[in-house]
Amino acid sequence: MNSPNRPFLGMILKGYPRISETFISNEILLLEKLGFPIHLFSMRRPRENFTHQSVNQIQAAVDYLPETLLRPLPRLMYHNCLLAAQRPRIYSRALKIAFRRFLRTRKSATLKHLFQAGYLVQRLMPGRRVIHLHAHFAHSPASVAMFTSILSGLPFSFTAHAKDIYTSDPRQLREKAALAKFVVTCTEYNRRYLMALCNGEPGAIHRIYHGIDTRLFSLSPDGISQAEKPYRILTVARLIAKKGLPTVYRALKVLKDKGIAFKHTLIGDGEDREKILAVIKDLGLTAHTRWLGTQPHEGVRDYYKRAHLFVLGCEVAPNGDRDGIPNVLFESMAMGVPVVATRLSAIPELVENEKTGLLVPPGQPQQLAEAMIKMLVDDALRTRVIPAARQRVLQDFDNKVLVKELASIFIKAGVKPKA
Repeated sequence: MNSPNRPFLGMILKGYPRISETFISNEILLLEKLGFPIHLFSMRRPRENFTHQSVNQIQAAVDYLPETLLRPLPRLMYHNCLLAAQRPRIYSRALKIAFRRFLRTRKSATLKHLFQAGYLVQRLMPGRRVIHLHAHFAHSPASVAMFTSILSGLPFSFTAHAKDIYTSDPRQLREKAALAKFVVTCTEYNRRYLMALCNGEPGAIHRIYHGIDTRLFSLSPDGISQAEKPYRILTVARLIAKKGLPTVYRALKVLKDKGIAFKHTLIGDGEDREKILAVIKDLGLTAHTRWLGTQPHEGVRDYYKRAHLFVLGCEVAPNGDRDGIPNVLFESMAMGVPVVATRLSAIPELVENEKTGLLVPPGQPQQLAEAMIKMLVDDALRTRVIPAARQRVLQDFDNKVLVKELASIFIKAGVKPKA
């Protein structure tokens, strides 16, 4: 259990635990193993009825903020009025910033973030000995962290990932970055975008890859063997626009029309579930594919072990959302499953065409199909790519190594691990 006598890193999360955000729970666990006491403040309660096993090892206590604005409004207003009475000048400053931000976007979420921050400072933080706030995601969690910092006087920082960067109002994001002690992001592509957005401010925008547990996702014994028909093709993804799943299925339709025997497995769930299932049916692929929904790491790992090929068709969604480097690419490469993906965002930072996988332009099902066929039938290519891809992950994307970079940044910011 957390000791109240030690200073804590307060971490503000969109939701906890979330099955799709294992990179966050892994980071929390690894920071704890390095000696950092952590207290979690979550904006949402869990929405899945199961979690990955690693979550059960986390020692951090968690408090949940009111999720919405209307129903808990009396409770939010009570604690915010108390705080305003205790710190009128500070609260007035936060209110002015919130009003300015509201005028930019006309979104009520700005007021909700202020009230959640006031609730956090007045109701949840007293006695917690939090000395630094860190938010995961640059949108709402970072907004709550920013207002909490203003109201409490504590420094804050945040990690920016993907959707939160590219669907945020640039003015709002620039303001948060300027007020933050430091910013972390998970790809070089993101870091360059943020540096340009912020005109080089602040001076500390750090690129730290997520990486994976390379011991959990270890090489399958038959990973370098020849692929045999019917080919077992795997996709693990949230069922949302940026994953490019319709392109994947149109590519699979090309394989079917060529008479290539295969079985495709889709693991994941999301808001586009009905649309994706309709695409599968309309393309006549129902007998060739199966959808398993969301699965825990242990179950996903079993499917990696049996797969001949991993395919993902990432693209830029209509709202600007896009992936950084999907963790599933790290996982499949570490387990000896060759990857065919799209040349988008930061994916080429991991997948080098013809060396650690195959890349094609987004939204091109014919090219994606040709790359899939090549990776399945070209034994020389598979024999070359599979070990090179695994070595790339082991060398540069081991999360136990990468978390030490983050730890050093926290230490420089005054957050000390226990002795």
